[in-house]
Amino acid sequence: MKPSKITYRPIGLALGVASGLIAGAAFKQAWKVIGHDDAPDPTDEKRTWKEVLVSAALQGAIFAAVRAAVDRAGATGVRRLTGTWPD
Repeated sequence: MKPSKITYRPIGLALGVASGLIAGAAFKQAWKVIGHDDAPDPTDEKRTWKEVLVSAALQGAIFAAVRAAVDRAGATGVRRLTGTWPD
């Protein structure tokens, strides 16, 4: 039995939420390692353009990598359970 998009959708949504939480925590840790307490708010006039853009780029890269890893792990898990790759 091949899992349909409708069958996999709830799993994909749950994985999306989980990846967002994981990515948020990973970004906070990475930003602390860089040596800053809080990521800059783009509208904070006390922060430089460089700080704001580096923060946004790092956050985006971490989010994309975590999302890809979690999605891939979810698809692999579905294949192990059902024997087919979800579409």
